[in-house]
Amino acid sequence: MRHTLFKILTLFFITFASAQHIDVSGTVQDETGFPIPGANIIIKDTSKGTTTDFDGHFTLNAVEIGSTISVSYIGYITKEVVISSSDELTIQLQEDLAQLDEVIVVGYGTQKKKDVTGAVAIVNSETIEALRPVDAAQALQGTSAGVSVTAPSGSPGGGFNILIRGVSSNGDNGPLVIIDGYKGDLNSINPSDIETFSILKDAQAAIYGIEGANGVVLVTTKSGKRNAKARINYDVYSGFQETTRELPYLNATEYALILNESYAANGQALPFSNVSDLGTGVDWQDQIFNSAPITSHNLSAAGGGEKSTYYFGGSILEQDGIVASDKSNYTRANAKIKLAFDVFDKLKVTTSANYFNNNRKTIGENALGTPLFNALNYAPTYSIDQQDTSGFLGNEVVNPISQIANTYNKYSGSSIEGTFQLEYKPIDGLTITSRIGVKSYNDNAKVFSPIVNYGSGKVFNTDRSTVTQTKNTNNSYTWDTFANYENTFGENHNTSFTLGTTAQRAWGDNLNATGFDVPNNSWEFADISLANGLSEAKSTSSYIYDSRLSSYFARVQYDYKSKYLISGMIRRDGASDFSTDNRIDYFSSATAGWKISDEDFLKDSNTINFLKLRASYGVLGNNNNGQDLYRSLLTGEATYVFDGSLVTGTANGRIPNPDATWETAEKLDIGLDINLFNNKLEVVADYFVEDRNDLLIQDFPVSGILGGGAPGAGLPTVNAGTSRNKGVELFLNYKQAVNDNFSFGVSYNVTHINNEVISVSNGVVSEGGSFGVGQPFISRMEEGQPLGYFYGLKTDGIFQNQAEVNAHPSQSGLGATASPGDIRFVDVNGDGEITLDDRTYLGKPQPDYIMGLNLNFEYRNFDFSSYMYAELGKETVRNYERDQPNVNRLNLYLDRWTGEGTSNSVPRATTGATSNKLFSDFYVEDSAFLRIQNIQLGYSLSDQVIDKLGISKFRLYVSVNNAFTLTKYNGYDPAATNGDAIGGGVDYGFYPISRQFLLGLNLSI
Repeated sequence: MRHTLFKILTLFFITFASAQHIDVSGTVQDETGFPIPGANIIIKDTSKGTTTDFDGHFTLNAVEIGSTISVSYIGYITKEVVISSSDELTIQLQEDLAQLDEVIVVGYGTQKKKDVTGAVAIVNSETIEALRPVDAAQALQGTSAGVSVTAPSGSPGGGFNILIRGVSSNGDNGPLVIIDGYKGDLNSINPSDIETFSILKDAQAAIYGIEGANGVVLVTTKSGKRNAKARINYDVYSGFQETTRELPYLNATEYALILNESYAANGQALPFSNVSDLGTGVDWQDQIFNSAPITSHNLSAAGGGEKSTYYFGGSILEQDGIVASDKSNYTRANAKIKLAFDVFDKLKVTTSANYFNNNRKTIGENALGTPLFNALNYAPTYSIDQQDTSGFLGNEVVNPISQIANTYNKYSGSSIEGTFQLEYKPIDGLTITSRIGVKSYNDNAKVFSPIVNYGSGKVFNTDRSTVTQTKNTNNSYTWDTFANYENTFGENHNTSFTLGTTAQRAWGDNLNATGFDVPNNSWEFADISLANGLSEAKSTSSYIYDSRLSSYFARVQYDYKSKYLISGMIRRDGASDFSTDNRIDYFSSATAGWKISDEDFLKDSNTINFLKLRASYGVLGNNNNGQDLYRSLLTGEATYVFDGSLVTGTANGRIPNPDATWETAEKLDIGLDINLFNNKLEVVADYFVEDRNDLLIQDFPVSGILGGGAPGAGLPTVNAGTSRNKGVELFLNYKQAVNDNFSFGVSYNVTHINNEVISVSNGVVSEGGSFGVGQPFISRMEEGQPLGYFYGLKTDGIFQNQAEVNAHPSQSGLGATASPGDIRFVDVNGDGEITLDDRTYLGKPQPDYIMGLNLNFEYRNFDFSSYMYAELGKETVRNYERDQPNVNRLNLYLDRWTGEGTSNSVPRATTGATSNKLFSDFYVEDSAFLRIQNIQLGYSLSDQVIDKLGISKFRLYVSVNNAFTLTKYNGYDPAATNGDAIGGGVDYGFYPISRQFLLGLNLSI
């Protein structure tokens, strides 16, 4: 009986002990003993938990002995603690250096982010998913310090211009784009297939030698993961687009009143005898702008086994234009495959392929006489279907609706591109890689011009129908073979060696032909095979090209205790684009870094988690502007006598320059990388200087004896200039998990760039950019000025009376005598008269500052993000107004001068001869802007719900792209530019970028 009682009591105590609950308290600290507020403490396998207070302290009530608590905090490794007693706990979390240990691509190899000694910016797939860009280049706008992205057109499929640290060359400033190891284009890949962008901005790009001066954009596409089950993702969005603004133009009544006033000022009969019944008239912008749909579907599958990975992706984008949707639209389809597998332990094979197909229709834009230009200038007093048959509006302005109706074209292209790579590791530390990347792009275009008559004397009248068909073939390959060897000597000496070679070739051809007299004057019959008309002028043309590059390169990297870092690289390039004596050169660079945070005096810092000082210097090349300058082509025109008759033939074209070579860039960069406050705040700062030498100056003056002035000929292109870009960059990124339910992030970057042309041989001035009709060039490259600055007459208000006119230097040298109400120009050279010699600096198209501000937060199942982009300190030329007396005008002319004291900024209205239409700062506008380029709000189903549904992700979102823009500029888009270094920033009537309202779904299984 006593034994039985003892057993029962023992069982009772055991049961009581095993189910005992206690209160647990403690403090969470970092490795230095500093308390961590806001850390999450969760009892494992339950929903019970708490967070630490400001002093890092926490309390959990009724915790079962033997249970496990999980302690986590952003930037630290999660720690689990088994509860065995009620003793006060002190829990130290270790810093999670995964961010610093992130491996990034730096060209022919990879490096840990913490070991990078060059200026490298990273944009990952999360940013791409938030922005949902139509073109992959848009993901770089505002997200990377030192990188600006502009659109030459908002037309669907119009593409984008990328600049890294501004404009340095008077020619092409676009960066080199490498996609998984081959030279490619961002507009041919699906943005959803991209894993990361790595942007090389400084001398570290010297590993790419002759092609690296404008910076390098390295694109890594998505791959599967080993030992991961198949994950299927389906992303779709659909929505509509609209214009962000319509320009403030005169309505019919305002237009008629000003026109009457201008006629009366010149003593002419009034064109409108009665304006009372005109009303507002036709708003031609309303007529050509429309709401347009956009839809995108992306489907991908990724996964892998023990020795292989796979990724498959397919997408289709359909986008209509906001101007004449049936004549302005774009369709893009992509199919992507990427496979990797181990042949055996030491040999790995990776292959990727991307198929790209696009179809596009366009309307004319950004030029005099295009539909947008005509919509602004056509009179609001005309009806929608009324033509200017009398030529009242001049010979270039026609009904934009009719013009669109008579626009017929189509463009289609397709490419196959990809890589095949072998990676062999014969011994520990040595990796030998050989890969070949190929791209083949073929396209064709057809343009039909029907017989049409817009009115008397119109330059767009066509009395004979034509069809022009074009076919292009473009091929390229890049074959790289290189070896990387890594080893550590004596425990503290870490080394890495890279040695390799690359061979590139790009070749292709073009064929263009025009047929006349299309049957039935119809698009349906627009084909050269059916157009049997003949022309006396030559109606065919063609060209071929073949460019080759052979290179060798080497890189050495060394660090001591992973604290003192140094690297050096050299590349030898031989390019077929230049003469035999000038086609080989060497490019080299050196970089260094010091991880100050690893020093004893900072190891115990509670504030600074990581601090690295780095520097780089090197010489790089740019061969984008110098192809075939050493050869004379038969592109000139000549007339010969054969058998007593004159025969038209060909002759030498541009004068060759056998001494021409590529530009070179000397780049210096000093940078600082800092992580603060438990790695919540990341700071990256850079100071940089680049001298671009041997700039290729086109049309360099030489003796006329050489024949540069002959028909079809031209002056040579000569290495004869130097420019300098100097600036600073700052990148700030802060992330904070406030508690289990709420986290947020803020990212900001700003870049200041100062550009100056240092020297040009013989003081030669290069010109470009047009204004109006028949006026001198308005953009210049000149010593001591920014590259591509605006050059014209400087204004000083409006003449208020005749006395002011008489007291001012005469302006008759400009072609007309000034009168009260005319623009008063400044006598810049002080010679007592105003002529074109008084033209001076009026502004520049390149900004002083570019900025990006990005916000995001997550609250429970909701997520929000917003991306902003700004450019400050730049100007744009307003050139979409036609210099004709009867065209429509901006409503700023409502504030014109009508008598003494009425205006000192807008000249009088008159049909008489004046100098008011000459290019001056009256047409140069401040085009600084701040753009909210993306706002997105999403909702994801909870883990419990998606587990029940058998899926891994279900997220709905709404997004607005190009939400709104704050600017003083009067045109459609203050960011628009054609991208020319000399002639950029001149607005001839840019097709505006649309505002997009999207509803999307992200689904993963």
